Amino acid sequence: MSEIALAVIGGTGVYRLAALEDVQSREVQTRFGAPSSPIRTGRLLGQRIAFLARHGEGHSVPPHRINYRANLAALKEIGARRVLALNTVGGITERFGPRVLACPDQLIDYTWGRISTLCEDPGEPVLHVDFGEPYTQLLRHKLLAAARVTGAVVVDGGCYGATQGPRLETKAEIARMRRDGCDLVGMTGMPEAGLARELGLDYVCLAIVANWAAGCGDGEEITMAEVLANVDSASTGLPELVAELARG
Repeated sequence: MSEIALAVIGGTGVYRLAALEDVQSREVQTRFGAPSSPIRTGRLLGQRIAFLARHGEGHSVPPHRINYRANLAALKEIGARRVLALNTVGGITERFGPRVLACPDQLIDYTWGRISTLCEDPGEPVLHVDFGEPYTQLLRHKLLAAARVTGAVVVDGGCYGATQGPRLETKAEIARMRRDGCDLVGMTGMPEAGLARELGLDYVCLAIVANWAAGCGDGEEITMAEVLANVDSASTGLPELVAELARG
């Protein structure tokens, strides 16, 4: 079996990877259980790609119930070593309005009650991984370089705040996050990034801004129809960007 150049984890509104050809399905069982969906492998503009829908292909798994350990372990088991996480987010600060793509370089974890480490079970070795830079810097640089090659506009940097969900946040919560230094808010950034580090996977986030967070931007009520429309629009050039990153 040829090597997988890149694994992609799709978030809300991205349940399949457009232009993926010769698709094969892999049902993988890991020591942590089953992942959220079958892994779809195929060719994307000549590059061998694996795709996994984080919430399931029918968006049936809420953020706090995702088996993040199984998702990442399954991708590693089939041979992936680099992971591009697509995260649908809300924008907090001015550079991160709807339909923007961003490559954050920091995150803050506001989640609770999720299994956040491989060290959960008795007998597992205790891992104290360096997490000062939560995203793999070399892969970040390659993603930004791929964006320049393909003409995609990707904002470099920003802090992702990971909240519990599945409800959206209050205006006061977003105001606190802004004071904390967050530029983006989403529900799936953690523990995924930390687990990828423990598993030794290179990991980068491409955030797709679907809406202004509560109390930001135009202040309009957030609807799922608006979210999905914005994700769809922002994802137009995604196949070319993913393929170019896979080549790097």
